[in-house]
Amino acid sequence: MKNLIGLLVACSMHLGISQPTANDSLIKVSGGGFSQINEALFPGAVVYAGTGNNQVYVQHKGIQMWCDRAVFYRKDNFIRIFDHVRMNQGDSIKMSATYAEYNGKTEFAFASGHVEMNNPGTTLTTDSLFFDRSKQQAYYRSGGTVTDTASTLKSRIGRYFIAENRYQFLENVTVTNPEYTIDSDHLNFYTETGHAYMYGPSIIKGTTSTVYCERGFYDTRADEGYFIKNSRIDYNNRTVTGDSLYFNRGRSFASATNNIVVTDTINKSIIKGHYAEVYRAKDSVFITKRAVAISVQEQDSVYIHADTLMVTGPADDRIVRGFYDVRLFKSDLSGRCDSIITRQRTGLTKMITQPVLWSGNSQMTGDSIHIQSNTKTERLDSLHVFYNAFIIDQDSSGGFNQIKGKELLGKFNDSSALEVVHINKNVENLIYSRNEQQQLIGINKGTSGRMEVLFEAQEMSVITTFDHVEDITYPPEELPENARTLRGFIWRGDEIITTKEGLFKGQPVPVLPAIQGIPLPKIEEDFFKQDQKLEINKNSRLKGSDLQTRPSDTADGIRKKKAGHEG
Repeated sequence: MKNLIGLLVACSMHLGISQPTANDSLIKVSGGGFSQINEALFPGAVVYAGTGNNQVYVQHKGIQMWCDRAVFYRKDNFIRIFDHVRMNQGDSIKMSATYAEYNGKTEFAFASGHVEMNNPGTTLTTDSLFFDRSKQQAYYRSGGTVTDTASTLKSRIGRYFIAENRYQFLENVTVTNPEYTIDSDHLNFYTETGHAYMYGPSIIKGTTSTVYCERGFYDTRADEGYFIKNSRIDYNNRTVTGDSLYFNRGRSFASATNNIVVTDTINKSIIKGHYAEVYRAKDSVFITKRAVAISVQEQDSVYIHADTLMVTGPADDRIVRGFYDVRLFKSDLSGRCDSIITRQRTGLTKMITQPVLWSGNSQMTGDSIHIQSNTKTERLDSLHVFYNAFIIDQDSSGGFNQIKGKELLGKFNDSSALEVVHINKNVENLIYSRNEQQQLIGINKGTSGRMEVLFEAQEMSVITTFDHVEDITYPPEELPENARTLRGFIWRGDEIITTKEGLFKGQPVPVLPAIQGIPLPKIEEDFFKQDQKLEINKNSRLKGSDLQTRPSDTADGIRKKKAGHEG
């Protein structure tokens, strides 16, 4: 036995296996229990084997390797290492595997079998891994998992840029976090910050919300993100879209900028504008910059525009509030006021501060106006004008039929057109009387306790007075122009809104902020491309085709493949 050990040691010394060399480019091998030459099994190589805890030790230009067994092709400067393989590059990269091989000429390594690579903050596991030391990049294409302090990231293809602390994940990318998951086909992940950049169709799904975008940024540790290009946030009963979206899961908050649409899927309502804030936990939406709320109905939607709109309350009891220069439009009804509040569960809309409402040619004003809708049919049911009620109907001669009283009660027909109006208490009237040929025959002025007005084709047709009626009909020529209006008369016909586009009449077009874009990912150089063609040692497990990027493994190839499947 002593003679055998002595022979092996002598052989080792003769071959210069563990002796220092002046050529720093040569792989150095030492340690282990013994080494030998076996030309039959490994022509031109020296075989090293470790015993017990004494593993074979390999080093080359700052990279260190340990293994149970190694086959070193000194002439080719190429080594294969087996079992309990460990590779360290400084303090930053540590890798373990069942098998690895390393080419000292190209500084290119390949590892397989339960590969695990650790760098500060993340751990990569995969079946096989390519490592290019000259580029300081690692690459896999057979599926891999990266575990970071907050999330687990999986993909079929992955590439790690050591200098940038960045991963590029391609195809079937998933990020799993206790609070959410991300699905994408292209995601760049920075290990130091936990920042993720998504390209192409991507989905972030949590228990209370789902985000979709085709270009976006997400901070996986702070749980917040910024999304552009077809971005959308889906809550349980609301969908928010816009040119750009910001999302913070911890605060249950989202904001949107430019061309925003907030859709309430339960109540069939839509809110539009150019800036919005959504507080999911509070069931609250704030929107401004050409804000308009649309109550979608089968035949005739209702539009409410205001400087600022707020929607609060749970799905079964939404409350819409509008502030400053409120405008309302329906095909047969329009109005204006300073502020408005509408409650969807009760169907009641309150117009407050200088309200005015037009139905056809009839104008109604008062201290406040309430409009009641039928919550089942979603049609207008009735209206109530409180205090200083005043109804004006423009006559074909240019004059104005006028009725005023303390309050006004109106009823709409099944087509949501004003059908009948009751004016109560301290009623005054000034009515233009015409014959069947529509010729003006007199102007009636009077007072009464109450009055009923029937409408036909949205015009006053039959007027009936009750209680303490006092009327005088004047020939037109006997009633001067300055006596043809009642006290408090104000005609606001130039404010009538006849189309939904008229909601914004007289208002400046808002200046929209430029959206801060997320640049497209740079086109990465082929991982396998080098100044000289990668050398494949004849003793390598790899083939020449293994050191080539397949078209199906590129971002463009993945997009084309997916498009083909979807088509």
